[in-house]
Amino acid sequence: MKTRVIGLAALLVLGTSAIASAQTMSYAEAGARIAGSCGASIERFCAKDNIGTGRVLGCLRQHEADVPAQCFADFQAVSESIDKRVAAQARAFQVCEANIREYCPGVKPGDARVLDCLDMAKKVVGGACKQVLLDAGWQ
Repeated sequence: MKTRVIGLAALLVLGTSAIASAQTMSYAEAGARIAGSCGASIERFCAKDNIGTGRVLGCLRQHEADVPAQCFADFQAVSESIDKRVAAQARAFQVCEANIREYCPGVKPGDARVLDCLDMAKKVVGGACKQVLLDAGWQ
């Protein structure tokens, strides 16, 4: 049952994300965090709601008096981290463009070849590129 709650929590996060420096959390970490603080409340009050639609958060808010405050705090932190990860993934190649040209000339994009090249050159890759790759979950 706990595995189901973790999976459902991950979908809940994906269905309703916002933006928050350091490494972002993975979807598995996000799901585990939500399951830990919200799982019992989800099972108790919101088991019939479709997770991916964002209805579970609305359901939890309807039962706010009976849901631990930590659930809402964790949900906010998870949403911010996931949003930061998605934003980093969207802009990573733009941020790393100069590093790619300098350290990975001729590397054909696809099958993570450019990411592999940047990883092999990580001692010389610029700080902004390193950070965006970390935030994107690719380092």
